Amino acid sequence: MRLLILLILLYLGYRFLKSWIVKETPSQKATFGTETAEIDNVMVKDPYCGIFFAQNDGVHLRVNDQDLYFCSQECKDKFLEKQAKG
Repeated sequence: MRLLILLILLYLGYRFLKSWIVKETPSQKATFGTETAEIDNVMVKDPYCGIFFAQNDGVHLRVNDQDLYFCSQECKDKFLEKQAKG
């Protein structure tokens, strides 16, 4: 029984210290329903292979005033080859 109480006290102490040391910054707080909320990353579909991935992780290409994002340089190269042939 003493061990259980000791473990609970240690856990509560850990949670207290963690919240005290690591203060939550405004960017970490949820801002749902406000105009200040920004989307850092969106999911996009690769126009060549069709896979969905995070836009920030993609390879960018601008074609005819349109921004395209590819999951890899390989897919981008294959897309350009297909465009050159067709």
